[in-house]
Amino acid sequence: MTQQAAGIAPHGGQLINRIATPDQRQEFLAMADSLQRVQMDVRTTSDLVMIAIGGFSPLNGFLEREDYESVVSSMYLSNGLPWSIPITLSVSEEVAEPLREGTLIRLDDPNGRFVGVLELTHKYTYDKVKEAVNVYRTDDEKHPGVKVVYQQGNINLAGSVWLLERDAHPLFPAYQVDPAVSRQMFQEKGWKTVVGFQTRNPIHRAHEYIIKCAMETVDGLFLHPLVGATKEDDIAADVRMRCYEIMLEHYFPNDRVILAINPAAMRYAGPREAIFHALVRKNYGCTHFIVGRDHAGVGDYYGTYDAQYIFNEFDPQALGILPMKFEHAFYCKRTQAMATTKTSPSKPEERIHLSGTKVREMLRQGELPPPEFSRPLVAAELARAMQISG
Repeated sequence: MTQQAAGIAPHGGQLINRIATPDQRQEFLAMADSLQRVQMDVRTTSDLVMIAIGGFSPLNGFLEREDYESVVSSMYLSNGLPWSIPITLSVSEEVAEPLREGTLIRLDDPNGRFVGVLELTHKYTYDKVKEAVNVYRTDDEKHPGVKVVYQQGNINLAGSVWLLERDAHPLFPAYQVDPAVSRQMFQEKGWKTVVGFQTRNPIHRAHEYIIKCAMETVDGLFLHPLVGATKEDDIAADVRMRCYEIMLEHYFPNDRVILAINPAAMRYAGPREAIFHALVRKNYGCTHFIVGRDHAGVGDYYGTYDAQYIFNEFDPQALGILPMKFEHAFYCKRTQAMATTKTSPSKPEERIHLSGTKVREMLRQGELPPPEFSRPLVAAELARAMQISG
């Protein structure tokens, strides 16, 4: 089942909808005890949701072998459409062995709840090291994305999926805006051009600066923080969302901003994930996407601007969404304003910018980052949250 949405075309031309109708849901529930079942992890469960709501259009399920191998090797689906991250359901040989191609498989979430159905078309083995090296640019198991690949099962299950029903998000129901809805919201506001912004980190003044630079050139902003699975040492999603709420209340024009959650999980795939994040925002209706320094990076696995350079490897029309590339922003003491090296005459010692690690250390010690780095209200919220969490 597909549906065409207003505005910019979804990736592949149609917005996928794999949420079961009430009648379909009843049929699946009636079969619940007779179906072979597979229990998914947190990331795969969020992938199921993203497929079902159209966030991963044109995918209507987990990748077949031909598409998987093409994505890993070339960043394209087998039909030639750009796609940079393999979306797979991986299980052990023991789990895969009794599953029969051509049958329906019950999909349970990590709590054992029946949440979806897989129309199993194919089972196949894959090369974990090749996936790691191609997608993450390293085979180092210390990389969080590589670690997931190495720990998951050796067999991929392919086929289209159904999500039994769209549940309200347990933490952020008011900000759960699916692609069909965001597209409608953009249309109702009369926005022809919309820039999307992605982060897994709390918003600070460098973010604010590049976002507002982008807003000068488009009709609206889609603030779309990721709230799916992240690394253990990343700031919790509820804390990050409170920081966004503070920023919107005090520092942004409310009529030009929509805040919504991205329920997907982080891969930490750097350049490839930048492409992936852009295509997902295209499905939500964005025409532009902000790509800053080290987008979706982790550690020292990627160059500072590799996530920007990778866009040059694609035909802009094939991607269908425009990247807005920004240098690393900082507070310039000389001009007493936010700036980048493109606009500031300052020397390095005249610039205020802090690493995420440094900020977390300050907060744990009860120190607030300077106002040149973080808005005081946001810094106070982060400090409160860090002290509560210990």
